[in-house]
Parts: sequence; structure tokens; C-alpha cells
Amino acid sequence: MGIRFGFFAILSPLPKKGDLKPADHCLLRGSAVYYPSFSNSKRKFQLSTQRPLAANSFVNSKEVNVSAILLRRCLSTMAILLVPGVAAADGVSEWNEKTIAVSAQAKELPAAASRTVAIVHIAMFDAINSVEGRYSPYRFKVAAPSGSSPEAAGVAAAHAVLLKLFPEQKADLDAAFAASLAKIPDGSGKPAGMSVGEDVAAKILVLRASDGADAPNSYRPVTAPGVYISTALPISAQWGHLTPWVIEHSSQFRPAPPPPLTSSVWASDYNEIKDLGNKKSTIRTPEQTDIARFWTLAGPASWEPIVRHLASAPGRTLLQNARLFALVGLATADAYIAVFEAKYAYQFWRPITAIRNGDIDGNDATSRVPDWEPTIDTPLHPEYPCAHCITSAAARAVLESEFGAGPIPVFTMTSPTAPGVTRTWTSVKDWADEVSAARIYGGIHYRNSTVVGQTMGKKIGELAVKNYLKPIQ
Repeated sequence: MGIRFGFFAILSPLPKKGDLKPADHCLLRGSAVYYPSFSNSKRKFQLSTQRPLAANSFVNSKEVNVSAILLRRCLSTMAILLVPGVAAADGVSEWNEKTIAVSAQAKELPAAASRTVAIVHIAMFDAINSVEGRYSPYRFKVAAPSGSSPEAAGVAAAHAVLLKLFPEQKADLDAAFAASLAKIPDGSGKPAGMSVGEDVAAKILVLRASDGADAPNSYRPVTAPGVYISTALPISAQWGHLTPWVIEHSSQFRPAPPPPLTSSVWASDYNEIKDLGNKKSTIRTPEQTDIARFWTLAGPASWEPIVRHLASAPGRTLLQNARLFALVGLATADAYIAVFEAKYAYQFWRPITAIRNGDIDGNDATSRVPDWEPTIDTPLHPEYPCAHCITSAAARAVLESEFGAGPIPVFTMTSPTAPGVTRTWTSVKDWADEVSAARIYGGIHYRNSTVVGQTMGKKIGELAVKNYLKPIQ
């Protein structure tokens, strides 16, 4: 159980300065080390570090480790004066989880789910920022009466967006909205904030109403007259024509074509996945099989948990988290637009097609396997580039811009596609790299495609951070 406070402590009696050594310290969620120091004039005990402890920081008693010496000499004699703070970040994370659940209930495909999440979080950010005004808006900054509640603005925006997109889930959404509002103190600022949120939500919905998301799937199967081919239509064939959020056009980061089939790169990728991604592989480890199955989880449900994890860091405010989720939403939504534009531009064959036709690629270093199958089911869209890889890399770029590229508090996750499997990471890079490796283990993406996807995602994530939701100087 945690408490929010402005932190300072008075020790009575105060230990002498020499009694506390550098080893006597607290570890706060593994993110920084805080050493005791003293103010010579007022003899107040405080924590000092190169990264100061922010006011209104969130300290979770289960995640703070205080040395035994410090406990004996300090904690038994100090009175902690607590200054109440606002539980600011909860609403954004709660409605992120709610959005993922609503999208899943509606059975949205991954790309469509990314659009939903982006609309929700852009509406939340522009609504909260309309009240607090510390960043440039994505599109809208509406008039907010003095004293408007930013929390009410945020949850009202999320509720209004989801209610418009999924009216069939009204009862559930209204219940969640009521629960969120119950946590916000009553007063004139509450309805004022709600009005701001609903206004912004309506504007964002109009902005995206004709973005092309509802265009029909007009994919034309490649065949010859009278020749049977699979009758299942590929998915998201139209997604590369959507109006982007941050990139100039969907082909802005279109990569170079896949490697020529006569190249050594192709032969290397082909033979690696033929052996490692084979459903009957004798070289893939049990852990690699678990990873492949784990990451059949797709869309926002595959990256939003790590965003929520990092958003719970001590000291973060409502507006900071609204911006974080919005930037991730922008980057990942555009990553899907960019990757499907490239996929259908190149229409490169999947491993199951290539390996069962390995005798016609013109490369003597590849060989056909007539009954080859991948570890996991092959998605219904072209192979190149890797979609999981671009979206996870886009999210990674945003997260590292906010939290750095170093270690993070241990992050643990489960997946509905791999019951009983738990994965753990200590850096955003490790998480993103595992997402990419899973597609090779699964037998559905070549290594080159994963690298290209990661490169595209990094560029899109960095572009979002560079050009959008900037602090007002």
C-alpha cells in the first residue's frame, strides 16, 4: 500500500553526521540511490541524490529497501510530516486498461485497436492539457474554466470516445465512468472538467471520422484464370492508406525491398527459419517455443502493459502520463499504417510459402521441404516487414526518450496466448528484442524483416517525440 507525500523528516534526537555512512541508503524501485545528508543550519534529515526525489512522489512500501543501520538509527526516532498529494496518474492508466478491454470485447484487429487507443489517449491528453496548459496540444486546446478538474477532463474524454466508438458497451462504460468520477472530489471543478473532456473528445472524433479506417477490403488475389488459391482474404490490406497521425504520408519510411532471392542474406534467413521456426524443430529450445507462443499476443495488448508499468514510477503526474500514453499511441498507430503500406507494396512471401517452394527461388543454398509448417499460425498478411517488430520498436523509442535506455524496475508479464508462461525483463530493449525474436522462433518472419521493422519503428517513435506534444517554454 502506498502513500503520496511531499517528503521531509525531522529526527529527534538527530544522529551525528558520522553515524550515517554511504552504505546507509534507500533503493527506490531500483531507479535511483538516495543517500542521507544533513542541513547544517536546521539539522533536518533529508534524502539527496543526483536525481532529486520529486514532490508528491509515490513510495510503495513493498518496493523500498532501507538498510538495517538506517532503520535502527533513524526510523525509530523520526517523525514524518506528510503533505497530502493528488493521486494523479491513476485515471490515465485505468482508462488505458479499460480501452484495451473494450477493444478486445469488440474483437478489433490489432491495427484497428491501435487506432482506438490513439484516439482515446490523444483525447485524454488534449483534454487534460487544456486545463493545465504545459504542452503544445496535438490538435485542440479548448477553454477550461478556472478550477476545472484535469482528472475529470481526462476520464470524461476517454468515456466519450469509447461510448461513440462502441455504443453497444454503454452499460459497462457508464459503470466504469461512474467509478472514476467517484474518486474525484465533488465541486464546481468536476463538471467543468467533464465538459472540457467531452468537448475535446468530440473534436478528436470528428478529426478521425474520415481517416479511411472503414474503407472496404478490396484486396485482389493474385492468381491465373481457373487456378484455385486459398479463399481467405488477407487482413488490413487497406490500412496503409489511412491518414497518418505524425508521419507525413504512409510511405515516408518505406524500407528498401526484401533481399534478392539469389542473395546470401536470403539463403541465411531461409535456412535459419527453416530449422529454428519449424513446428517439428529439434534445435529450438522449450523457452524459445514459449516465447513464440507468448508473442502471438498482438496489438496494443502486447505493449501497453510495459507503458503502464513505467507510468507508475514515483513522482509522475497526471499530465506526464497522459502525454506518455498519447505519444506511444501516436507512434504505434502510425507504425501500423507504415508497415501495412510496405507489406502490400512488396507482398513478400511467408516462410511457409517459401520453404514449400524452396526449389524455385533460384538459390542453390536453399532446399524445399514439402511438409514444412511454422511453430505458430501464420498471420493473414504479407511477410515484409515485421509488424510486431515495428510497433514494439516505436513504443520503445518513446519509452526510452522518457525513461532512458538503462535498466528499469523489473517488469513481469503474462499472455493469454501462452497460459502458465511468465516473462520478465529489466530493460525496454530486452523486451522489444524478445518481441522480434519471437517471430523467428514462431517461423513466420525472417531475421532481416525483424531488423528492418525495428529500424522503421525507431524512426517513427523518435519523430513523434521530436515533433509532438512539446513542452511550452
